[in-house]
Amino acid sequence: MSQERIRVYVWEFPVRLVHWLNVLAIVTLAVTGLYIGLPFLETNPEHTSYTMGWMRFLHLVAGYLLLMMLIVRLYWAFVGNRYASWRVWFPFTAQQRRDFWTALKYYLFISRKPPYAVGHTAVAGFTYLIVYLLLLFQVVSGFALHSQIKHGGFIWTLLGGWLLSVMHVQTIRLLHHLVLYVLAAFVVLHIYVAWYLDTAERNGLMGSIFGGYKFVTGKEWE
Repeated sequence: MSQERIRVYVWEFPVRLVHWLNVLAIVTLAVTGLYIGLPFLETNPEHTSYTMGWMRFLHLVAGYLLLMMLIVRLYWAFVGNRYASWRVWFPFTAQQRRDFWTALKYYLFISRKPPYAVGHTAVAGFTYLIVYLLLLFQVVSGFALHSQIKHGGFIWTLLGGWLLSVMHVQTIRLLHHLVLYVLAAFVVLHIYVAWYLDTAERNGLMGSIFGGYKFVTGKEWE
């Protein structure tokens, strides 16, 4: 007999907005960034279109958008509900550590017990912390590279130009490119795991990022 499910409001509007604007920013940054690295439409010396200019412009705008979303998400980690709290990013407590290993064993197909959770599992929360740090590095390193065009200045130094005094520009460029592939791999894994958990738990996980609600049975961790 199936258990009665309770409709729970998990993802508040700011969390959902940040999620989808991050998707828009990351996709735009990935497409334009790959083009900037390999401008396949700029092979003709007589080519006079402004394709590269538009790509760089969109890349910069998307970078600003990503920075704003990181700031909003950090703010909401302190004022949002328990599921958006910064505490879910750090598996510090004994219960969180137990939950972490339970979830990890499920993700690695060692256990068949789903990591029932109303919000993020302990593994997901810690993973998002790493992803946010990688996104922050992309923002800082991107502005560091762009600051070379602006020839310094307080704002550009603050946004990322200071990184040029820590790393060689080619190292920054290489890491900026490599982190893109790490994030791309995360996106694929993120979609797969969300779909897999939705199928296993039948809790509306995939739909919750649109409407904010999940359907839980009481087995989920609070």
